[in-house]
Amino acid sequence: MAIEAVSASGSPLAAPGAAVAFKLAQVQSVTLAEMISARINSVLPNGGFVVGMRTAVSLSPLADTPPSGGSSAPHAPEELLRYGNGLVPRELLTPIGIGQHRLWGPAAESFKAMRADALAVGVNISVTDSYRTFDQQVELAQRKGLFKNGGLAAVPGTSEHGWGLAIDADVDRAGLEWLQANGARYGWVMPTTREPWHWEFHGAD
Repeated sequence: MAIEAVSASGSPLAAPGAAVAFKLAQVQSVTLAEMISARINSVLPNGGFVVGMRTAVSLSPLADTPPSGGSSAPHAPEELLRYGNGLVPRELLTPIGIGQHRLWGPAAESFKAMRADALAVGVNISVTDSYRTFDQQVELAQRKGLFKNGGLAAVPGTSEHGWGLAIDADVDRAGLEWLQANGARYGWVMPTTREPWHWEFHGAD
């Protein structure tokens, strides 16, 4: 049975999210249940969701979601929920002053303040990744495998990168030590020791 995109009222949706959902099928080790669970209530606009083959799969929440991926929305900014993880319009994200990298506004401002303070004491904090589109999440999962299977990628559609709330830091030992000692003051945490470069913005106190 084909997977169909419908609105909350049951009418078909010719939305880009439908094509996005199909992309997950290309990721090795991502099950259909995970695909539907990851995208439900987050990909399609106007209250849409992915249906189809519901009798064949469980729609229970994802198990063993990687710390670096989070769930599909626990820290998601309210104003971005309507767009979906990895589908946030570029203009709604804020540059962080490094290349083309962008984050959700408060995360970007916090990162810039943190970086400036680190530079003031001779520590440079750069990044190799920030906001990550859904397509980029799919590609990463294909290349590096899923975290729950021993790889390094979150299930596409569940990464904190997809909300503009995560960076992959490019630092030396001194930079990592500075982040570990000071990151939390700016709302940045390292959620897993398996990925010491991965930092998430959970909000400053």
